[in-house]
Amino acid sequence: MIQGTSVESIEALRCDAGWRNYHYLKLTTADGVVGWAEFDEGFGSPGVSYVIESLAGMVIGRSAMNHEQIYQRLFARTRPGSGGVVGQAIGAIENALLDAKARTLGVPCYELLGGQIRDRIRVYWSHCGTWRVNLPQHYGDPITDLGGIRELGAEVREAGFTALKTNIFRDHDGRLRGWIPGFGTPFEPGLNVEKQTIRDLRAVLESFIEGAGPDIDILLDLNFNARTEGNLRIIRALADLDLFWVEIDTDSPDGLALVRQESGCPISGGETLFGNRQLLPYLQAGALDVPIIDGIWNGFWQSMKMAAAAEGFQASVAPHNFYGHLCTMMNAHFAAAVPNLRIMETDIDRLPWDDDLVTNAPVFEDGHLILGEEPGWGTQPIEEALAAHPPQNGTGLLSARRHD
Repeated sequence: MIQGTSVESIEALRCDAGWRNYHYLKLTTADGVVGWAEFDEGFGSPGVSYVIESLAGMVIGRSAMNHEQIYQRLFARTRPGSGGVVGQAIGAIENALLDAKARTLGVPCYELLGGQIRDRIRVYWSHCGTWRVNLPQHYGDPITDLGGIRELGAEVREAGFTALKTNIFRDHDGRLRGWIPGFGTPFEPGLNVEKQTIRDLRAVLESFIEGAGPDIDILLDLNFNARTEGNLRIIRALADLDLFWVEIDTDSPDGLALVRQESGCPISGGETLFGNRQLLPYLQAGALDVPIIDGIWNGFWQSMKMAAAAEGFQASVAPHNFYGHLCTMMNAHFAAAVPNLRIMETDIDRLPWDDDLVTNAPVFEDGHLILGEEPGWGTQPIEEALAAHPPQNGTGLLSARRHD
């Protein structure tokens, strides 16, 4: 063990993030080096903090330099319950170890992932319209109709971004509302796709295209909101719009492969998958043009393994990134190092205090994230700022306020 690299403490912190909370893991070594990671409990994953605290005893006293050994020990001890909140907790620990190791060595985290391939990372404006339609009380500039969608499309172009991703909206008596039955809003477990849903979705996409212009790539995220038959109906109805990709989440690799074969449109997905053991069936079925990897859940060392597997199937990858600024910088280091990168997700609509929470907020230029040479993830939370925004109870997908 390198002197001073043993882990002395692990602590979970959190703060208010509007409709959810931001969650952070603080890992301190014997020589005072602090490694940080951001994780999440609002995306249907309550209890990650508890699992981290439960696993801390198997990490404290071990060298932060041996992140793979620690990961394998934790995975072996939790194998019967692998994945889910357990997998996310181990991924958060791995990410904090990577930051601590990089800071000990005085290098950026991308150096640990194979070295920097690119320092400018093309991004797409994610949840474009989604936050302003569904959560205007937090993100301002509320959008209620197609005129607002057109104006937002123009805003994306004028801000220099080259791609945007949006979700499904329905017209309710002249006012747009999000349509996410896969997450229980509205509660419709049949997940059936009717003609009016397709008409409303098409109207939104056409309004984005009209506002953004023909040179902006349009991405569509269908999430878990339809079954195979419904996903096929949607994609066939939108075939002439030349979408950059349609993102689909499903538990059926064969069903998604059928959608991909019959749609003629690039298909992405996989943001809830853990490791190659869950990703490989989708690759083997030919279900994905672009696997989406959540390095916040998996840990970025493990995510590089997933990206390498995808490359073996001639597939590019894209990071899943809809959390806070630290997560964006963590994903940027992955995107800088992974050879088969397609594009990176990021949210541009932010809370008023997001920039205050970290030492360095992400910098965007001409639709690209500009990555520097600072050690570790290149930013870290400011604990005083976190304390100034105490966490809430009842937030995220489990909040009753988000359900009909």
